[in-house]
Amino acid sequence: MLSEKSVRNKIVNQDIQNYINVNLNSDLHALLLKKSPFPDVSMQEIVQQIKGKQTAQKKFPFLLKDGIIFPPQLNLEQASSETTALYKSQILKGNRFVDLTSGFGIDAYYLSRNFNEVILVEQNHELLDIVEHNWGILGREATFVNQNLEDFLSTNKEHFDVVYLDPARRDQNKNKVFLLEDLSPDILQIKDILLATADQVIIKLSPLIDLKYLISVLPGVFRIEIIAVKNDVKEAVVFLSNEKRDGITVNCINVESEESDFSFVFGEEEKVQAVYSEPEKFIYIPNNSILKAGVFNLISERFNLKKLHPNTHLYTSAQKADGFPGRVLEMEVVESKQIKKKGQFNIISKNYPLKPDDIKKKYGIKDGGDRYLIFTQSKKGKIILKSV
Repeated sequence: MLSEKSVRNKIVNQDIQNYINVNLNSDLHALLLKKSPFPDVSMQEIVQQIKGKQTAQKKFPFLLKDGIIFPPQLNLEQASSETTALYKSQILKGNRFVDLTSGFGIDAYYLSRNFNEVILVEQNHELLDIVEHNWGILGREATFVNQNLEDFLSTNKEHFDVVYLDPARRDQNKNKVFLLEDLSPDILQIKDILLATADQVIIKLSPLIDLKYLISVLPGVFRIEIIAVKNDVKEAVVFLSNEKRDGITVNCINVESEESDFSFVFGEEEKVQAVYSEPEKFIYIPNNSILKAGVFNLISERFNLKKLHPNTHLYTSAQKADGFPGRVLEMEVVESKQIKKKGQFNIISKNYPLKPDDIKKKYGIKDGGDRYLIFTQSKKGKIILKSV
């Protein structure tokens, strides 16, 4: 029986790579029923590489090079995207960097670009071997350590500029978990040794983490990045340090969009009150990184906007405000009888009893196009807004 490393050496053979590339759009179920044309590499191993390249096309295209090896699907799903890793890399630099949970190495590849010395720690030796192979193809150097992070931290004598980790967010039954003490490793148990190991500790967390809870249980937080990609919140990244700083900066980012970033100091939201109004000429829909941050009143104050309702996170103004981190639409209030059947609209339901699919069915309208219908509530009650 061939070793894993031997199989990988066979997979990078040019004939096999050509076969993989030719079959990138093939029916993989049908392919698995065929006999492998290569005696030393199974069809399952070939299909794994095809799935890897398919994932890379969307998630990390920088790996679409000859000779790159892809791990099983679960490792690909758990890896950060190239987009989010690239964003994080732009705010980090230093001399020494260690990733304590390197996984498939996407974050490590980008985050470590501005460091002179790089260490990747990973307990799965097969995955680490793949990453070491790929970094060789990519021309990047690092020290690869096959250890779990607890063992590494217990024996480590060195100090780093940055420690990065992405804790596992599923329990033994594969259910998703969010509290820091339920992650693997338990962040609350190791926070002190992490802060003793590096000037900065950076932890990638679920986008569902509650910011108030996070700050209440985790000392040393000085920065939080809420990262959305095309309005889909992907990560909450928390920065820790022993250095005393004034306030916690929260940055709301929506990459792969033309929207402005939004930054605030945690606690500002509690100091402001929103002003309410019936809809005026412009309607503002904050992007999801703003909604995740919960700065519903602060966004109103910063851009001099009025809110429609305490539970409707839509805003309005008579004059258009520039730089708003979300969509800005010119709209008017309409009656339900003014909605023509078979019309085509993008349908938004906010603080309204019916969901978009129910609305489409009720009014006989199609989804799509460049016009909008918003079903929502103001302080006076349910309203329908149509783009002008």
